[in-house]
Amino acid sequence: MSFFISLLVDGLLAGAIYALIALAFVVVYKTSRMINFALGEWAMLGARLVATGLHATGLGLASALGLAGAGTVGAALGFNRLVLQRLVGRPLISVIMVTLGLGMVMRGATPLVLAGIPGTIALPIPADPISLYGVLVFPGKLAAAAIALLCAAAVGGFFRWSRTGLALRAIADDQQTAMAVGIDVDRHFGIAWALMAAISVLAGTLWTFVAGSGLGVVLVGLKVFPIVVVGGLDSIAGTIVAALAIGTLESLAAGYLDPVVGGFSGVSSYLVLIAMLCVRPYGLFGRADVERI
Repeated sequence: MSFFISLLVDGLLAGAIYALIALAFVVVYKTSRMINFALGEWAMLGARLVATGLHATGLGLASALGLAGAGTVGAALGFNRLVLQRLVGRPLISVIMVTLGLGMVMRGATPLVLAGIPGTIALPIPADPISLYGVLVFPGKLAAAAIALLCAAAVGGFFRWSRTGLALRAIADDQQTAMAVGIDVDRHFGIAWALMAAISVLAGTLWTFVAGSGLGVVLVGLKVFPIVVVGGLDSIAGTIVAALAIGTLESLAAGYLDPVVGGFSGVSSYLVLIAMLCVRPYGLFGRADVERI
């Protein structure tokens, strides 16, 4: 029983960080219906910039996060301004190919530009595990999960109660109507991409701290797509629920099935994705698009 509880706790803690990474996807899709396939690369860039601030310039953690945030947000705003705004009205496949190409460039260029700089990130959190009701939990994972869930709640509150969040939701519902009532669509698209970049910095930092540096940060971006589809592409609450569920599923599969069927935990989320697409294509909390013909 203790083994099951340990796997359950580890899955929930991993799922909390998945939720934060997935939110970076949802923020862009919820606003512009754009699919960002370079999400893992944005998280990798943010984490590597934080590591650069820590190891190359000797900055403290807060300053390194600020520097990485400024650099990543600036890159996102530049990409939105120079590339994405030129693709308005083009077929969806154009945007998909652009984000795929951007991901390849970032994945190849980042290690070259930041070569020789350690990718590890240490947070001021005790490393020794603590016992909670007989279950050993690492404080770092617990703190990372708590930070991720707090940030996810803050993003949800931003969309629900802030004036800018309301404008972003209006743009997602009907761009033409939003423009007619005076909402600057281009400016708010930039805000959405800047928010995506800021979330990616924090998510990449937390994942690197918990799981280590390297391409793992890029690969975790692939786990986002089953999560956002299962939860609902434009649903923040659905994304959080799906992330916790898939994190738990992967942990249980790794503990019970991988010793028998090696590697099952790596594909379990995609099996859930296929099942969800067959049963409820718009996700648990998503809304079916209804169009008048």
